[in-house]
Amino acid sequence: MKKNTSPAGGDISLVYSVRLPLSSQAVNHVAGLIRVHRRQIRSRWRTLNDGQIAVIVLAHLRNDERLADLAGGNAVSASTVRRWVLEVIGLLAARSPRLDRALAKVAKDSGCVVLLDGTLIRTRRRTGQANRKNYSGKHKAHGLLFLALTDAKGRLLWISSARRGTCSEITAARYEKLCARLREFQLGAVADLGFVGLDDGEEQPAVITGFKASAGKRLSSPKKVVNRLISSLRAPVEHGFASLKTFRILTKVRMHPRHATALVRALLVLTHQQVAR
Repeated sequence: MKKNTSPAGGDISLVYSVRLPLSSQAVNHVAGLIRVHRRQIRSRWRTLNDGQIAVIVLAHLRNDERLADLAGGNAVSASTVRRWVLEVIGLLAARSPRLDRALAKVAKDSGCVVLLDGTLIRTRRRTGQANRKNYSGKHKAHGLLFLALTDAKGRLLWISSARRGTCSEITAARYEKLCARLREFQLGAVADLGFVGLDDGEEQPAVITGFKASAGKRLSSPKKVVNRLISSLRAPVEHGFASLKTFRILTKVRMHPRHATALVRALLVLTHQQVAR
């Protein structure tokens, strides 16, 4: 009996259109970065023009389209699309605000308080000993930890570098020396209970958190009121993360972890483009 190993649908490639929910301003911004970069590296010819490359890369970032699917629909190889994606991520990440510049801008605009929070960006499960480093016991998932600062309205100001999933939020904040940076610009940060103990040694802590109930003891009524007040103040930071995670590529990051920091910071720049339109 002869076996049929050919695909059921045949080998005919079908191409379909998909809506890209991004503004033309974001597409033009990315296309402009590619154009300037090509002029700097003296790349005179490519299969597609700058605008088409920008749309392909943004389709991968926003809709999490597979590289092979984008390559097949545009008559290029998957490795070429991957090279374009990494190139644009690097160009955008280079324009992400640094911590000192973000805090200086808040201080210049007469701000006094920023909002601090952390989030776990899920990644693929790794094999061997590397599997344990990215596993978060808090979220019961594999991922990378990022810290973010927003203003009082929830607009993202800064994203930290990636830390492995086993790292706690306090440890990540200490790596970034957040308390010292906040005091340098005479700013304060409001954070959730995950940051309790970060700055307790000072008379005037730079990071303000609520109160945790100890074992066998309930919180008093004044402490509960303080917790509710802090929760209402820091609620906008969740909107900042929500706007960032509209890019579906963050549903589960499949690229190498060394590109994760550049990826999230690139999406921060794109989020600013969307909000500023």
